[in-house]
Amino acid sequence: MKNTRSIVMLVVAVLAGLAAVLIAARWIREQSRVSADRVAVAMMDVQLGSRITPEMIMMIDWPMGTMPSGAHKDPGKLAGRVVRTSLTRGEPILEGKLAPEGTQGGLSAVLSAGKRAITVRVNDVVGVAGYALPGNYVDIMVNTQEAQGSQRTNDKDLSISKIVLEQILVLAVGQEAGRDETKPRVVNAVTLEVTPEQAEKIDLARSVGNLSLVLRNPIDQTPSATRGVTKEILLASMETSAPVATPTASAPVVAPPAKPVARSPVRKPAAAPVAKAPARQGDCVEVIRGTSKSVECF
Repeated sequence: MKNTRSIVMLVVAVLAGLAAVLIAARWIREQSRVSADRVAVAMMDVQLGSRITPEMIMMIDWPMGTMPSGAHKDPGKLAGRVVRTSLTRGEPILEGKLAPEGTQGGLSAVLSAGKRAITVRVNDVVGVAGYALPGNYVDIMVNTQEAQGSQRTNDKDLSISKIVLEQILVLAVGQEAGRDETKPRVVNAVTLEVTPEQAEKIDLARSVGNLSLVLRNPIDQTPSATRGVTKEILLASMETSAPVATPTASAPVVAPPAKPVARSPVRKPAAAPVAKAPARQGDCVEVIRGTSKSVECF
């Protein structure tokens, strides 16, 4: 009897636990449905200027408290829209990243209002070794000839280099407009986003001289008001910065005149007395007699 009662209580406890789990799961599911909404995101990577198709869209649950501004809840309204910036897989498709309705695909959909696209021919040097990529900003410098009438002697003296446009957005390099790559690419043409006035300046600049692109930091928006550099200014700056040349042959070193030193008088030693030679005498003979000796002179 006792064993039967224990088994019944165990079965009741298990059933009660299963019921609690099912109720909690249903409650959590209902709460998630209330606090979340369906949002359209990119199912794959979408390149800049591409037209959205239904195969590119995926609907996922998104918490309502963190819903991004401009998110789309109806995938049918996104079909045929053109993206202005590249989208990655799982990224919400926002209205701010789409071109206006009715815009055709391609690079024209990327242009801002009032802007134009113009292409300039470049090489590995003019194109900053391929580092001028879509999304970067560049300055445009032209090398041309100054106006006639100056006092310079030849055409080379009239050369001048001058930055004519600043903070120009690179839209595409070659036929690629994607902004996700950072690897440099050497191409023969770069497409820039400019105003109509800037397009006129570029067209004139490339007809009167050689263009060069100068890569700049997109955060740096300080304008650089330069006057341009001529041959005269260039050589003058080189002379100013050149170090002073040292002479090849060393000059003789001239010692300063020595200061006269007072000297004490030197006493000369007294001359030794000179012995006088004896007076010359006649021939003398020494005579020895026994133990006595005498000198006999003639």
